[in-house]
Amino acid sequence: MIGRSDRQPRAPLPLLDGQVVASFGRHYRVELADATTLECVTRGRRHDVACGDRVRVAAHDARQGVIEAIARRSTLLYRSDAHRTKLICANATQIVIVVAAAPAFSHDLVNRCLIAAEHGGMSALIVLNKSDLPQTAAAQASLQQYRALGYDLVILCARHDLRPLLPHLEGGTSVLVGQSGMGKSTIINGLVPDAAARVAAISASLRSGRHTTTHACLYRLGTAAAIIDSPGLQAFGLHHLDCSELARAFPEFRAGLGHCHFRDCRHLAEPGCAISAAHERGEISADRLASYRRIAEEFARHAKRVRGQAAGTRGYPSA
Repeated sequence: MIGRSDRQPRAPLPLLDGQVVASFGRHYRVELADATTLECVTRGRRHDVACGDRVRVAAHDARQGVIEAIARRSTLLYRSDAHRTKLICANATQIVIVVAAAPAFSHDLVNRCLIAAEHGGMSALIVLNKSDLPQTAAAQASLQQYRALGYDLVILCARHDLRPLLPHLEGGTSVLVGQSGMGKSTIINGLVPDAAARVAAISASLRSGRHTTTHACLYRLGTAAAIIDSPGLQAFGLHHLDCSELARAFPEFRAGLGHCHFRDCRHLAEPGCAISAAHERGEISADRLASYRRIAEEFARHAKRVRGQAAGTRGYPSA
């Protein structure tokens, strides 16, 4: 009989390179170099994996594996509030912000997505969908402020013709973001006709679709492009930024940064603020400045709450 001490240790499983092409909760689908896929989980309690991540996995069999390592990311898109951080995707080169005239879209959410793109080193494209609606002309007029800042704007009706969008997707990985009801799913289904079936199949194989509505999926568009579909957004927290990072994420602010009277100016109501002066000269729109100030004040309220909670936990040591 072979004793326990005489048993040979199990050889480690070989590691395979792949990319996460779907994430459902803490379950992931990884596509390997030969285009086969593995249904994967992470080691232990780790849950910092995002759709688009390049990973190394240990395959248990032909269908299942464990993510052992994440390669260095070129970009990471995520949102954060006072309580948690939510990863959206990794290694995207462009954020495509989808809006429509109806239901009404939020300029505040558009601004937050643009801030995330600027801070994360990604380009940004705004897509005005449902161009057949009579309210489109007004919506287009309201979006001209972003075009004036250098952001591209594409106008289309995804149900009928996606050709205006296609040149903007070539040669990179784009992630679609936007509120629910803007037509993101219509765009994805037009670009990837079997997308809905793929999501259903992944949900079934991972047995997690019925437990979560948050998911992201990456689809190949030929050999040189990809698109990531993300869940609909109603809010986009930016608590991982500070006020200086927030200000730098507004392109129209950059010429004035460093020229305020006070070095620690937050560009709210301080005297001698170069950003306020630029607004008065018509170089910064009232809407964009108001958006910046709402977010900066949100940061300040959060910081005040944190300080208050910290002060409340302080006490005298027991005797």
